[in-house]
Parts: sequence; structure tokens; C-alpha cells
Amino acid sequence: MDDGAVDPPTGPIDKVADLGRDIGAYIRQQRNTAKISLRQLSKLAGVSNPYLSQIERGVRKPSAEILQQIAKGLRISAEALYVQAGILDVPAGGPVPDAVRADTALSERQKQVLLDIYESFRRENRAAEPAENDNDPDFSKE
Repeated sequence: MDDGAVDPPTGPIDKVADLGRDIGAYIRQQRNTAKISLRQLSKLAGVSNPYLSQIERGVRKPSAEILQQIAKGLRISAEALYVQAGILDVPAGGPVPDAVRADTALSERQKQVLLDIYESFRRENRAAEPAENDNDPDFSKE
């Protein structure tokens, strides 16, 4: 049933509020996955229990420094929290990195380790490409 109400336009302030809620929900999800209580994470991160609770509920938007402390307490990469908070852009994707990041069965730490290994293999292969192409008679040098 349409009551004629129109959703208010979303502006920059609304987007910042959404980011606060998003990062809070993400932190809560990571904390629950790690089976850490709010109080335990508070101690591990060196952030007060009430402040951490406000972050998780989206009432407060944490600074980069606080996110780094929370990441350390959760044993995940600070980069993952920075991306969630909108501080960093989403890292370059591709089918493999995107699949790893989307896998909910992996912890953030496991995802980061897999991505680091994958990228090291790609770097190694890129470094070996010129040597392989030198031996390829179909490779034309200009």
C-alpha cells in the first residue's frame, strides 16, 4: 500500500552515518566469528567497553587509529577495517581476490594470508615472463 511518502534524499551526511553503521556491523560480525566478547575485545584493543559498544551500534564512527587497535584485537588486517569504514578504496579485484574476500567461511586473517600468497605467485610469474618470452620464437621484439 503506497501512502505517498517519499524517502528523503541521501546526502553526504547520510552516507557517513551509513558507513558508521556498516563498520560497526562488520566489527560485530568479526568479533562474533572470532568468538570474542565485547568486553574481551575492549581489553585487547585498549578501547573502552561503552565506546566499542557505540561503534558496533553505529552511534560512533571510529578514527583510523581506533580501527587499527580494533583490528589488532581481532587479529585481522587494519586494511580490511579501513576499506569497510571508507577510509581506503577497495583493493584491486579480479576473480580470485574477489572470491577470497567474499568467502564467509574464512576469517579476515585467513583471507589476507591467501591473498598475500596469491599475489606473491603472480609477482613471481610476472618476473619470469621476460625470460620465458626471450626463448619463444613467436615473440617479436621491436
